Order: sequence, then C-alpha cells, then structure tokens
Amino acid sequence: MLILGLESSCDETAAALVTGDRRVLSHALAGQEAAHQPYGGVVPEIAARAHVEALEPLVAQALAEAGVRLGDVDAIAATAGPGLIGGVMVGLVTGKALAHAAGKPLVAVNHLEGHALSPRLSDPDLDFPYLLLLVSGGHCQLLAVEGVGRYRRLATTIDDAAGEAFDKTAKLLGLGYPGGPAVERAAALGNPRAIAFPRPLKGSPEPHFSFAGLKSAIARVVGQYSAEDIAASFQAAVVDCLLDRSARAIAKVPNATAFVVAGGVAANGAVRGALSALAAEHGLRFVAPPLWLCTDNAAMIAWAGAERFAAGFTDPLDVPARPRWPLDPGAEAVRGAGVKA
Repeated sequence: MLILGLESSCDETAAALVTGDRRVLSHALAGQEAAHQPYGGVVPEIAARAHVEALEPLVAQALAEAGVRLGDVDAIAATAGPGLIGGVMVGLVTGKALAHAAGKPLVAVNHLEGHALSPRLSDPDLDFPYLLLLVSGGHCQLLAVEGVGRYRRLATTIDDAAGEAFDKTAKLLGLGYPGGPAVERAAALGNPRAIAFPRPLKGSPEPHFSFAGLKSAIARVVGQYSAEDIAASFQAAVVDCLLDRSARAIAKVPNATAFVVAGGVAANGAVRGALSALAAEHGLRFVAPPLWLCTDNAAMIAWAGAERFAAGFTDPLDVPARPRWPLDPGAEAVRGAGVKA
C-alpha cells in the first residue's frame, strides 16, 4: 500500500509518501516562520497564501524523491480539519483534485487523528488500546485510543491549550517565534523554582486542563524577573499540570497497553522526560514519536490515511473542510471550552 499525504492545517505545508509497512519514502516540508515572525504568531491569511504557493511543488518533490508517479499511489490522504480553515481548504482541495485526476480514492484525515496514530508509524509494537496525551498549540486532550476512528475523550482544556500558552509566554518575554522551542531554550538557563506560578486544576476532581490563568500570571511578572527564570518556572508549572491530569487519566484506562504522548508540545524535552517517568511509575510503556513527527507533518497524515484506508474508510470528493472536528463528537460538553472540546 502506498499513500500520498498532504498537510496544511496551520503554518506547515507538507507532502509525504508512506507505505502500509511504515516506510516513509519521502517527506517534503515548507515552513513559514519568517513570514509570521514579525507578528509573533500565525496570521491565517498569510498562512493560506503560502500554502497555495508551496503545496504543488512539494507534491512534485515528494513524488520525485520517492521515485514514483501519482498513478502509483493507492490513495490520497489530506487533512480536512481541524485547523485554520483557509489552509485546510488549500490542502483538501488539492487532494481532491489529485484524487480525481488520477482516479484514486480520497481519505479525508482528521489532523488530530494524524497525531493520535503517529506513534504507530514509528513504533510497530504499539497496539490498541492506549492512553494518549495529545498536547499541541491548539489542543490539549487525554484520549483512550481504542482503534482507528474510535476515540474516547477523557479530558480536554476548558480554555487554552498548553502549546498556545508556550507561544503567548514567548511573545510576552520577547523570545521570538515559534514560541515553544524558544521558551524551552530559555528555560534551560533559568531556575524552575524562581516563581511560584499557579497550577490550574491540579488536584481537582474535574479531569480537564486550564492554562489561561497561567498565561495571565506570566503577564503580571514580566520585567520583575529574568526571562530565563520566568520561562523555567512557567515550563515547570505546565509539566506539573500535565503530570497531575495524566495520572488521573491513567487510572481510567486500566487496560491501556502504553501511555503515549503526541503533538507539538511532545517535542519538549522536559515534558517528555516527566511523562516518561510517570509512565514508569505506573508500570506502563511510554511511547513518543520522534521529534520531527511531533510537529505538523504530512507523514502522519499519510499514515493515518493508510490506517483508515486499510480499515475500509474512504471519502467522497464533496467532503467538507472543517475548522472544528472533535475526535470524540459524542463526548460531554465541557464548561468554557465550547466547540473546541
């Protein structure tokens, strides 16, 4: 099986070719850091225009690097949401056009499912069910991954995601964009106990996450401490919140084969180290994708497409692009989170 995957949900444009036996034949990616850096965050209109310019050459590059033609693929997988709708539409429309032109099936992939299944691309021994902490710029959720297309949400953020808090902290501290890696670099030079930041919802019987109050606390101390100490203390607070909420979720999935972390924040070394130790405390295998698979990429979309295609899932060419698309649409509504849950 050979799947062409396309990703364009935020500020990374990518195309990849992945086989059903987990070989990544090619991965072509174009970032937009320089375009968004002056604004300290992603500007949707700029991102969408950049996707339009970059995607066609990246598809050609991915096919050339893999040494295959479009007619050789078995299906085309494209992110259909959630994400910045302009960018999602660029990738999905491109996928539809390629599928129609080549007479190939289309697989519309939920970007979050791409993250959720990405550890199975890098770890062939990871079996269902597993507990997943999906932690990124737009989402912070704990999910029981029971199979392809089968997700049970255990917790979500009631306001902001952890990755968004990293980005906002970097902006407040003048550390540049992208914010996550910048905060991690600064934190390595600071004292994580310098400032007693709040740990929202830590110890609460409510299973969810909250990071808005932590962001506000950062804003109140800027200029009073060094950027390094603020970054280190902030990162320590985030890690404590993730550990507390994850420990609670582990008890809810006693049949989990592993504790898995995925998403952009999973590339953070302090987060990975702490979660690995938590898994060991509970006798669970810890699984995290390689760093390049944690951030947005097309290989995970191709792999999710491969898993869905193998399970018999394909989509019509009129499948819509979605700015919001929960993995567990039947989950109970959460206070404050609205449609983001």
